[in-house]
Amino acid sequence: MGYSHIGIEERREIARLREKGDSIRSIATDLGRSPPTIAREIKRNRLSTGAYDPVKADEKAQARRWRGSRLDRDDLLRESVLWRLVWGASPPQVAGRLALEMERPVISYESIYRFVYAQVKRKKDYDWRNFLPKQKAKRGLRSRKGRSSAAFIKARRPLSERPVEAADRVEFGHWEADTMLFGVRKQALLILHERASRLTIVQRPESKGAGPVAQAMLGVLGTLPVEMRRSVTFDNGTEFARHHELHALGVETFFCDVRSPWQKGGVENAIGRLRRSLPRKTNLKEVTDEELAVCALRYNNTPRGVLGYRTPAEVFWSQPELLHFKCESTFPPARE
Repeated sequence: MGYSHIGIEERREIARLREKGDSIRSIATDLGRSPPTIAREIKRNRLSTGAYDPVKADEKAQARRWRGSRLDRDDLLRESVLWRLVWGASPPQVAGRLALEMERPVISYESIYRFVYAQVKRKKDYDWRNFLPKQKAKRGLRSRKGRSSAAFIKARRPLSERPVEAADRVEFGHWEADTMLFGVRKQALLILHERASRLTIVQRPESKGAGPVAQAMLGVLGTLPVEMRRSVTFDNGTEFARHHELHALGVETFFCDVRSPWQKGGVENAIGRLRRSLPRKTNLKEVTDEELAVCALRYNNTPRGVLGYRTPAEVFWSQPELLHFKCESTFPPARE
């Protein structure tokens, strides 16, 4: 027989048997319940005086029953959570950041997922799924198919030669680079991702050619202190064929193994997150530089669990080598 909650009739019987002076074990035997169940019932639902009133006990038990999602009942919390989701944070990031700011657990990420999917199911309004990173109508894995390009590249060094300090994400100044492609032919963005802080820079090169991509990287890395531009890791795309031009800045360059893009998982993850604002069907000619800057701003100011729910911008700009640099647009715009 499955478990059932104690009802008002059983509570009246508990009160009657307690008045007789029966023990908890005796009451449990009479009601066909376990002694811990009876003990817990009396402890949780008795009055402050220690007396057990069956009517008051039933009212207290009913008040604790689940009345729907907390986000349905708490307007301020719901507004705070939804605003962070719209900004680009995932439910685990929202839950972690709220806990960091309030110095206590506020809501679990599972509760946020359940709330959003409940709206999708209840209202048949699939726009609710846009609050989630993957924008899926149902939970579960989505199959993917992809390829890794391979080409012979001058002065190519394998990833196995990259310093150990870059692999463990402790030392700053090690970057990953990739191009973010779109549906319109030849449209691409250059994405640079700093491994330790997870800071991500978005650049619009003149084209996907090796020359413009190299010039864009030189323009970005050339403005940083030497300590913040130690190495860059690429895949085997031909757009990185002129990687050796970075050597003039003292930057070492390394390449993933063939068909192993996961070896530069940081930038791959960053591109996936940027897709929330820049889906593949986007026409880059219709996107202004200011709009691209806002996309990068949103990414770099989203709290990350791996960073203790600090943001990439907070971690990156906290480095002493950058104290004399001016931090541009590292915080999200104030809410109206």
